[in-house]
Amino acid sequence: QDQLLESGGGSVESGGSLRLSCLVSGSAANANCWGWFRQAPGKERQGVATIDSDGATNYAASAKGRFTISQDNAKNTLYLQMNSLKPEDTAMYYCAADRLGSLLNMHWDYWGQGTQVTVTS
Repeated sequence: QDQLLESGGGSVESGGSLRLSCLVSGSAANANCWGWFRQAPGKERQGVATIDSDGATNYAASAKGRFTISQDNAKNTLYLQMNSLKPEDTAMYYCAADRLGSLLNMHWDYWGQGTQVTVTS
């Protein structure tokens, strides 16, 4: 049973935009916090942005001012709007859900399979 299903990745030129979506179902929908993470080849997974059940958001320094996390509860969907993309944003992007999520904690309860984002210069 799929809990988190990402979509919206692709290849875009530097300066372009992409919107990632994550369909949340099952137990993951009852979590208190949802987030986006990314992992580039040869690098550790890092937090990008989180949003909790009250709508409070938190962003990594690299994402502030360029990325926006949001959710549509009616559609059970989490979004990540990414603008002004840079080649260093190239990574596999994962959505996740947890009871007590944190950008710095990689041990979230539920993870999606990921969607690839490639930014060309």
